[in-house]
Amino acid sequence: MLSIPVSATAVTVENYFNYFTEIEEHFQQRRGTLTLLSPLDWALMEIWKDAGIPLEAVIRGIDASFEKWKRRPKHTRKINSLAYCAQEVLAAAEEMKEAAVGGDPPEKTDTGLDTQAVSEFLLRNAEELERTSLPEAVQKLASETAAGLRDIAVLFESATPPPMEDIERRLTVMEEKLMAALLAGTPESALLEVRTDADRDLAPYRSRMSAPQIEQLHKQYVQKRLLDRHHLPRLSLFYM
Repeated sequence: MLSIPVSATAVTVENYFNYFTEIEEHFQQRRGTLTLLSPLDWALMEIWKDAGIPLEAVIRGIDASFEKWKRRPKHTRKINSLAYCAQEVLAAAEEMKEAAVGGDPPEKTDTGLDTQAVSEFLLRNAEELERTSLPEAVQKLASETAAGLRDIAVLFESATPPPMEDIERRLTVMEEKLMAALLAGTPESALLEVRTDADRDLAPYRSRMSAPQIEQLHKQYVQKRLLDRHHLPRLSLFYM
């Protein structure tokens, strides 16, 4: 996790269910294309989210990176990855943190989420887990996870559904257990292939990030590739 302390009020679960979508759409808009983001990009967004980097800081960092690129005398290479924006994103986060010292806390906004949407998301992920073919040890856990998702979905049928923060914590535990089983059940040759791809894709950006950032990004990249390889869904509500 990046070592940038940000006020907890700036990164509440309530405010950032659209974190990934907003970043993806803004980056595509600045690039002028609808090219899908790479596993590296998604891994980096998750690191920013986990580190508490506000959405506004990421947007500012993307804008600053593209403005600097436009001022360069030669545009021999386009900005093809969010990793190019990493330094500007961290700088924007620091500026926001310093500006917020002594200021009024930000107002909370409506997430736009409703219980039906959350329930449908949980049930859809349960169905995907049940359809996926996995190694025996992982398949058993996937089935148990699917049952757990259905149990959570039932909670939203009551008049007083549980807090979203509690649900998100439970989903995080489920996903961590599933990822650990997936790593243990993946053949060494397949893991080696994914890690080699990660090293290759991260190579151009190593000079722009610290060692802990690169290590965390490498981990997230590998996890995303394994999930994609087995057609497994992300369980977090951030992926709704």
